Amino acid sequence: MKQALLELTRMSRICRMVLATCFGSFILVVFYFQIMHRNPFASDVCCRKGSKNALQELYNPTQPEYANTAVLHQLRRDQVLETCRVYSATSRKRRVLTPGDLKHLVVDEDHEMIYCYVPKVACTNWKRVMMVLTGRGKYSDPMGIPPNEAHIPSNLKTLNQYSIPEINHRLKSYLKFLFVREPFERLVSAYRNKFTRKYNTSFHKRFGTKIVRRQRKNATQEALHSGSDVKFEEFVGYLTDPSTQREEPFNEHWQTVYSLCHPCHIHYDLVGKYETLEEDSNYILWLAGVSDYLRFPTYAKSTRTTDEMTAEFFQNISSQQQMQLFELYKLDFLMFNYSTPSYLKME
Repeated sequence: MKQALLELTRMSRICRMVLATCFGSFILVVFYFQIMHRNPFASDVCCRKGSKNALQELYNPTQPEYANTAVLHQLRRDQVLETCRVYSATSRKRRVLTPGDLKHLVVDEDHEMIYCYVPKVACTNWKRVMMVLTGRGKYSDPMGIPPNEAHIPSNLKTLNQYSIPEINHRLKSYLKFLFVREPFERLVSAYRNKFTRKYNTSFHKRFGTKIVRRQRKNATQEALHSGSDVKFEEFVGYLTDPSTQREEPFNEHWQTVYSLCHPCHIHYDLVGKYETLEEDSNYILWLAGVSDYLRFPTYAKSTRTTDEMTAEFFQNISSQQQMQLFELYKLDFLMFNYSTPSYLKME
């Protein structure tokens, strides 16, 4: 509750910063995305079994106790809208979404919801929940689903598997949500998971060897072969090297939320936050009408990446690289109302 109140206070000061770096303007390919303040309901949006669906319940809540929650999520939507407006007005490039851009959007037909998953923001547990929701009785307990099974693509249907008319219908009629996290905390979490765990040999081979080869002087043959001991400073050097993104897009574990979920093209009805994960998640399950028998899994926080831990990782990063890294993730900071970290040396 305290986190939500703090956010409500900060939200009143919607960012007016004009972005100096121009990435691209937008051609909106989804016609329902007119304006976020507009009520999205029309007579052609039907209700399941004579009752409101999740999207209708969000915008027209029937329970007074959720009125403040609805206001909070409206403010989050406004923040995204304002950032997109400023960004679009200051950029020259144009961007059109293709079905391939929608592979992170998981569809739940039964409850009329679409979830854009972001790695390192509780996506394993949310995929488990989506498997329960879409399994039609096959699963009952999210935590009974092994983590690796949650990441098998065939276990969940994504929006890119539909035709263009089917995609537009679902984007118009279904509740769309995503979860976000403080960008640098998410980045450090990705580094810790993919480069400091011995079992992640696939990442060591695919990315670690490349990072060592480019970033480490006088690297040993063992390091060049295994890529298993990448330092955080080397990881940051790899991310800020202009040639990295010229070769291929960032891996999804450290790609920006902006690039994974396209929030300036797709109108997300609900932006959940890692900082209020259980509260936001269970609100979504209530909107879906399943909260009587399904709750979002709780988890141990002893090993999670914290702000204090993130600050320690950034101690040995030069001010120049900190600035470059901030520019890479700037839209995520602005769009989701995260303050510039106090530990950054932004001279």
